[in-house]
Amino acid sequence: MANDMMVKELEQVVVRFSGDSGDGMQLAGNIFSTVSATVGNDISTFPDYPADIRAPQGSLTGVSGFQVHIGANKVYTPGDKCDVLVAMNAAALKTQYKFAKSTACIIIDTDAFQKADLEKAAFKTDNPIEEMGIKQDVIAAPISQMVKDCLADTEMDNKSMMKCRNMFAVGLVCWLFNRDLKIAEDFIREKFAKKPAIAEANIKVIHAGYDYGHNTHASVAHTYKIESKSSVPGRYMDITGNKATAYGFIAAAEKAGLKLFLGSYPITPATDVLHELAKHKSLGVMTVQCEDEISGCATAVGASFAGALAVTSTSGPGVCLKSEAMNLAVITELPLVVLNVQRGGPSTGLPTKSEQTDLLQALFGRNGESPMPVIAATSPTNCFDAAFNACKIALEHMTPVVLLTDAFVANGSGAWKLPDLNEYPAIQPPYVTPEMKDNYTPYKRNPKTGARYWAIPGQEGYTHILGGLEKDSNTGAISTDPENHNLMCHLRAEKVAKIEVPDVEVQGCAEDADLLVVGFGGTYGHLYSAVEEMNKSGKKVALAHFSYINPLPKNTEAVLKKYKKVVVAEQNLGQFAGYLRMQIDNFAPYQFNEVKGQPFVVAELVDAFTEILNK
Repeated sequence: MANDMMVKELEQVVVRFSGDSGDGMQLAGNIFSTVSATVGNDISTFPDYPADIRAPQGSLTGVSGFQVHIGANKVYTPGDKCDVLVAMNAAALKTQYKFAKSTACIIIDTDAFQKADLEKAAFKTDNPIEEMGIKQDVIAAPISQMVKDCLADTEMDNKSMMKCRNMFAVGLVCWLFNRDLKIAEDFIREKFAKKPAIAEANIKVIHAGYDYGHNTHASVAHTYKIESKSSVPGRYMDITGNKATAYGFIAAAEKAGLKLFLGSYPITPATDVLHELAKHKSLGVMTVQCEDEISGCATAVGASFAGALAVTSTSGPGVCLKSEAMNLAVITELPLVVLNVQRGGPSTGLPTKSEQTDLLQALFGRNGESPMPVIAATSPTNCFDAAFNACKIALEHMTPVVLLTDAFVANGSGAWKLPDLNEYPAIQPPYVTPEMKDNYTPYKRNPKTGARYWAIPGQEGYTHILGGLEKDSNTGAISTDPENHNLMCHLRAEKVAKIEVPDVEVQGCAEDADLLVVGFGGTYGHLYSAVEEMNKSGKKVALAHFSYINPLPKNTEAVLKKYKKVVVAEQNLGQFAGYLRMQIDNFAPYQFNEVKGQPFVVAELVDAFTEILNK
C-alpha cells in the first residue's frame, strides 16, 4: 500500500468525519479508529450526534460528527481542533469548519454542494469556500459520482450506492495516513457478515477512495505516518465506554461466582449497555428489557434478593423514575449497581449530548436518608474498572451503588489493553455462616464493615423478611420505634462511610503547585492535558481528579488544603464544588463551570486557569 510521495512521521493527528446523520459518519470514524488502534496507536474518540431523531436531509441541525485523536504516545482527549476535516455535504462544512485548524486539510464531496444543498445550509453564494474565507488545503472531489461509477457493475440501486459514500472518505483518509486497508476490510466483513454483497461493495469503495488519493496525489505535499510508541505490550482493541462498562459487569460476576442480571429500559445514551449484555447469554448473563424505568430497577432488586449480581442502567431522566425502587435497595440493604450515563438536561434536554449535571441527584436525589456510594468513570477504557469496582463495593458492602459515566465517555472510545482477570481482586460477599443457622436475623452485621450478612432465599434455617418498611435492627420485624429508626439511619450511613477507597492522586507539580485543578469523572483527559500544557510552559499546576465521590478518599481534605489556590472544573453549575464545601470546613475554591453539552476545550481551560494564577 505504500505510495510514491514523501511520508512524514507525526506524533499525533486529529481527524473529524462529518456529514448528514444518514451518511454513516459514526461507522467511518469507527473503522478508522479501529485501524489505528490495531496498529498500536493510542486513540481517543468523540462521536457528536445530532439531538434530532432524523433531521431533514442536508439541514444544519442534522449534521453528525465523529472526531478521533490518534497518537504515537498516550492521548487523553479527542483534540480541540482537527488536522483533517471530512465534510460530506454543505451543511457539514458550514457547521464543522470551526473545528478545523488553520493548517487543516479539508475533504469535501462536491456532488453534495449543489444549489439546493447550499440553500439548505444557508449559503448566500455558489462558492462556499470563498464565502467562508477558507484558506486551508481543500480536496474537492465528486465522491458521490465516483462511488456510482465504482459500483456500476453491481445490482445495487442508487440509494444503496449512496450509503457507501462514507467508505470512499475512509479510504481517502487511510491513504492520507498510510494505513493498511486489510484491517478495514476485516472490520467491514465482520460488521456485514450477514450481507456479504454489501460488505464487498463497501470494500470496493474504500479501495476506490484510497486509489483516488494515490493516483491524484490528493494531499499537497505528502502522506503521514504515526508510529506506535506504546511501551506496554499486549492485545489491544478500540472499545467504547458503554461496551467497556458491560464487560466490567461481566468480569465482576465472573469473579464473584454469580450470574449477572440487568433490568433496563432503553434510553439514550445508555441503551448500548443493554444491547451488549443481551449478546452474552452464554456467559450466564440475563437481560430483561422492561416496560418502564421503575420496573427495570425493581426487577434488578428482585434478582439481587434471589442472589444475582444485579444491575440497572439508565440516564438522568430514568434515575428520577427509578428512585423509589433504588430506595427499596437502600432499606433492604441489597447489592445493586445503578448505571447513570449522564446526558444534557433538565427534562428531555439534550439527549445525545454530555454533561456532569446528575452528581447531586446521585448523592441526594431520593426521599429520606438514603446514602449510596457514588463512583465516576474517567475515560472510555476506565469504564471497565469503574464498573468492576462498583460491583465489588455493592456485593461486599450490601448496598446499592451509583456508577456515573456520561455521553462523552460512553460513546467515545479508546485503545484498551485486554485485561488479565487474574490480576483483579477477589469479590467476597458477606454470606451467612453455618453458625448463624436457625438464629439468623436479616440485619446482623459484620462489625468491621457494617454490612449485613446475606442469606440467599431457599437456604434452610435462614428464613427472613425484607421490605420497604423500616425494620427492627435486632429482630428484622417491622418497626415504627423512633429510636430504632434513628439507629438504622445511622447504621446505613456509617456502612457507606466505612467503605475504603484509594487515596486521590495528585499529578503534575504535586509538591509545590501554585494552583490545584480539581475535577471528577469524564473530564479527566481534558483537565490532565491542560495541566500538562501549563507545566510545559513553566507554570506550577497540579491535578487532583476524583473517581470516588461517596465516600471521598481519606486524604481529600489534606490534598485540597495544601495548595494556595484551588479551582474545581466541572460540566455543571458547581455541584462538585458545593459538595466539597459541605464535606470540608472553610474550603472556598475558584470554579470553572460550563454546561454546553460538549467536552471541555483544552485551550479554554488553559486560559481560564492562567487567569486564576495571575489573580
